[in-house]
Amino acid sequence: MTILVAFRSRLRPEATEAYAEMASQVGPLAMAVPGYIAHKAYTAPDGERVTLVEYESEEAVTLWARDAMHARAKAAGRRDFFSWYRVQICQVLRERGMDRAEARPAAPVHPVISRYY
Repeated sequence: MTILVAFRSRLRPEATEAYAEMASQVGPLAMAVPGYIAHKAYTAPDGERVTLVEYESEEAVTLWARDAMHARAKAAGRRDFFSWYRVQICQVLRERGMDRAEARPAAPVHPVISRYY
């Protein structure tokens, strides 16, 4: 069962540098959680940020939610970084796809966003 976490947020302009510093510390920990599969992050033209994270199980999501450094980062996010955020944890019911590897260009990744969600 795949779990998809959708994290939507707006970063406060004055928090950009502090957020980047926290992200550089927390990002590698997030990707090392057993059951982490992958993530992609996007920023819309209006400034809303969306990160989609895939996990192998709900247990993997719980492991990350209970991580001590992640707990500190979440508190800092509420207190200092975000003017708004929303987290949705979803179970993937069905999945379909197609993959022509030669047709899939490497997506440009924002260096800060790619490290933390």
